[in-house]
Amino acid sequence: MSDTTGNGPVLAADGTPLRRSLARALRREKIRALLLIAPLLLFVLISFIFPIGSMLYRSVENDIVADTLPNTVAVLARWDAGTGELPGEDVYAAMAVDMFAAVEAKKHTRLGTRLNYEKTGISSLFRQSGRKIKKWDPVNDGPYKAKFLEIHKGWGDIETWRTIQTHSGRVTPGYFLNAIDMQKTPDGPKAQPEDKQILVKLFKRTLIMSMVITISCILLGYPVAWILANLPMRKANLLMILVLLPFWTSLLVRTSAWKVMLQQQGVINDVLVWLGLVSDTDRLVMINNQFGTIVAMTHILLPFMILPMYSVMQTIPETYLRAAKSLGATNWTAFWRVYFPQTVPGIGAGSILVFILSIGYYITPEIVGGTKGVFISNRIAYHISSSLNWGLAAALGAILLAVVLILYWAYDKIVGIDNVKLG
Repeated sequence: MSDTTGNGPVLAADGTPLRRSLARALRREKIRALLLIAPLLLFVLISFIFPIGSMLYRSVENDIVADTLPNTVAVLARWDAGTGELPGEDVYAAMAVDMFAAVEAKKHTRLGTRLNYEKTGISSLFRQSGRKIKKWDPVNDGPYKAKFLEIHKGWGDIETWRTIQTHSGRVTPGYFLNAIDMQKTPDGPKAQPEDKQILVKLFKRTLIMSMVITISCILLGYPVAWILANLPMRKANLLMILVLLPFWTSLLVRTSAWKVMLQQQGVINDVLVWLGLVSDTDRLVMINNQFGTIVAMTHILLPFMILPMYSVMQTIPETYLRAAKSLGATNWTAFWRVYFPQTVPGIGAGSILVFILSIGYYITPEIVGGTKGVFISNRIAYHISSSLNWGLAAALGAILLAVVLILYWAYDKIVGIDNVKLG
């Protein structure tokens, strides 16, 4: 479209060409819209994008060895661990310089903790050696090989030096290998000892139990959502209050209540004994196992399944079922072939919500799961708060994120994410 006429350009009220004036107004509107959503974008970046990026970086980051032992790493790179002989005097001399500086900066204990994840005992080696090395003169107290061997026998273990050499890179796949029950060694990736292979088992348990919890929520929530959608408004509102009531109670309180109810001397076992269904000496074990985790988490996550299904069912006209019955369909046929397919988007939305929430829960499994009902999220929490192995925790979190994205992609291919809606 041209902004000119036979007599010259079409002008706006202020005398500027119309096209330029429109472009300026459009640009001003875009800037105003961007300013309106800028706080939300900033919030998403700070609270979501940056933490995920930091987690992904921390899962491969390994700067501490190269930064704390720069001279040792450079000299040790020339050492051939395959000979079976200890490094030469030059490596020990470089270690003396680096360790003296690390002790002064109080970094040697952190380095020992990092390497202790790979070889047990290195943490105490660095801690005990640090107390003696800080009294040395790193320039004039050589030769150092004999002195290192004197202060701790670990410096005479070739595996100590192989571990330092193997994990001296600034980027490492070691955390991801640990996350799948393997380890990075000088000879390449190898499986962890059998008594340490727990993480893959926890991943499988988390996925299977989350699926069971999701199916349980569907089976229990579907009838409730149907009743809510078909009751008169006044009664439906009262029932909705009961559905939402758990949200007004602390998660910790609800979980603790299930622990009280499910224990062997708890309410449920007492009722079963009173009814004569079990004997007093053969009370059911329903706590500190997978059953307790499934029951408690199904109760906690059930409203997240009911609400999406209810919002979809509410939009289905009753005339569809009446029309199907008038054409000769039975009640079951009308439900299965007419009503149920229209509720699939609500089931899909609730399933995605419940499944993603369940694989990330750690409070409820920690309280009622014992050793057999905990999830991989409990292991992540342990490495963050107790063992302080943040690299492994980040790798586990990254794998969990990848699993969720893969399942989300598969659901989109099978069902179609466009069909998932809340009403």
